[in-house]
Amino acid sequence: MNKEIIKTENAPKALGPYCQGCIYNGMIFVSGQIPLDPQTNEIVKGDIVVQAKRSLDNIKAILNEAGSTMDDLLKITVFLKDMNDFSTFNTLYGEYFTEGHEPTRTVVEVARLPKDALIKIDAIGIKH
Repeated sequence: MNKEIIKTENAPKALGPYCQGCIYNGMIFVSGQIPLDPQTNEIVKGDIVVQAKRSLDNIKAILNEAGSTMDDLLKITVFLKDMNDFSTFNTLYGEYFTEGHEPTRTVVEVARLPKDALIKIDAIGIKH
């Protein structure tokens, strides 16, 4: 089975030698998304809510291009610059998933993220 690359103008272009996402054997793999505006490829200005929303919307756009939704996600990894933002992030995060369709998740604090973002999120899901 061949790997299918996902490419959409509704999410930021890759900043290096990687793709926005790919599909393999019915699985969708979404590259880590920092809060880049897809139109400018610049970090959105704002607090953790603004940046988390942009990162999650980027993931949503990549999934939509693949014909899937946030409800099709199985696993999410979240990298926070400051674990003190966890509770605020968690409230926003809950708005992206319908009850009973929440993916598994890992959240870790990291020293630094690309472009000094406050958050980075990657995801694995299924394609219907």
